[in-house]
Amino acid sequence: MLNANTYVTSQKGIGGTIRNQYEDFYVEEIPEIIPSGEGPNIYVWIEKLGRTTLDVVLDISRDLHISRKRMGFAGMKDKKALTRQWICIANMDSEAQMQQVKDLDIYKTDFLKVVRGRKKLRMGQLKGNKFRILIRDLDDIESSADTANEVLKELETTGVPNYFGWQRFGKPRTNTHLVGEALIENDLEKAVGRYIGNPSEEEHEENQKARQAYDDGNLEESLNLMGKGMRYEKMMIRELIKDSKKGELTEKSYKNALHALPKPLQRMFVHAYQSYLFNEAVSNRVAMGIDKYIEGDIIIDTEEHIVYDKTPEEYQELMDNFEVNPTCPLYGTKVPYAGGEVGVMEENVLKNYNLEKSDFEVPKMPRLGSHGLRRSMRFQVWDASATPTDDGVLCEFSINKGSYATAVLREIMKKDVV
Repeated sequence: MLNANTYVTSQKGIGGTIRNQYEDFYVEEIPEIIPSGEGPNIYVWIEKLGRTTLDVVLDISRDLHISRKRMGFAGMKDKKALTRQWICIANMDSEAQMQQVKDLDIYKTDFLKVVRGRKKLRMGQLKGNKFRILIRDLDDIESSADTANEVLKELETTGVPNYFGWQRFGKPRTNTHLVGEALIENDLEKAVGRYIGNPSEEEHEENQKARQAYDDGNLEESLNLMGKGMRYEKMMIRELIKDSKKGELTEKSYKNALHALPKPLQRMFVHAYQSYLFNEAVSNRVAMGIDKYIEGDIIIDTEEHIVYDKTPEEYQELMDNFEVNPTCPLYGTKVPYAGGEVGVMEENVLKNYNLEKSDFEVPKMPRLGSHGLRRSMRFQVWDASATPTDDGVLCEFSINKGSYATAVLREIMKKDVV
């Protein structure tokens, strides 16, 4: 995982591969809100294959001829997976509109339930996610399952390092955090260039040609070369082409290009760079003891409220029961540092990148800046098991919202897991 350097389990990894087929990686949302069956909003329990949540939402809004702003979901689910989650469409109170939703035919997406709900669905309104993941290409399936169960049992006791997975940064083209870095540097032209241009050898050749055309200054050619998978790049470059017809591209042109993207994607860039730095801080803090309270730690409970005024012994007992967790900073303008040796480590992470908290203001696009926050440096895993099958080891477990299953698999496989 990008910028993740520490393991907490000592077993030799079982190796193997995941996502040989999208169906090998199954994710199911554990919802916080169950729609009541009545109300002005329509909830759709979707099952999607090989698509991002945002792609499905954009397709639904397009086919219903409504604003994307009326669509809500609790969390972004993996693209390279078979996933189930709730999508909410606000203010669709007529029976004709309900039928219109039921009649939708969205690419690689099934509507398993369509029901009414009273409240709108907002980001973060879920308890966690259940996973069922098949690890293939193993030398000894039975032995690998035994090792996987040992690791899972240990992780249920200690917790799992709360690293951000590759999904946060992009694969095969890992650049989301680099766009965020350019925004932190207050360089909008570089940010746009890193997103549209900057070809990667790991991409399809057609995509590389489209990006190279952008880098060469050929906007129209770049647009014409862009394939289906470059939906968001097309949104941006159309804005640039429109502005280029008025004269030279300006800083406002690049700002308009960024604003052409859906707001969740705009916000993802700085978040990705924060995540990159967070992973380094977590690596350092985990090395000090993932399940040990250290004087100076900033501790949060399961509702993410800071817990004050406990003795070290009380903090440790609460940690042992997963009622609280130590945190690391998602760096921003106002995020507090921990005390003691933990705080020194956190400050040094920023210093190593020649950064200060104030850099996260992003003055040219302040809405994309961040005050930062404290995030748990570990997460709980439960209902965990590994079963040998004819095709490999089937790992099943549930984890907290906002955490990555690949962080669990990384401990089992002891390799880079995408």
